[in-house]
Amino acid sequence: MRNEFTAIVEQDGEWFIAYSPGIPEANGQGHTIEEARQSLR
Repeated sequence: MRNEFTAIVEQDGEWFIAYSPGIPEANGQGHTIEEARQSLR
């Protein structure tokens, strides 16, 4: 079974920051939206 969560991605200068409101400790970053999404843990 696989869980799905909402990811929010915001731009901060040259970086994209990703986080999930449902999982406070989950966050990621990258130079592209896709990099930020993939690094979300």
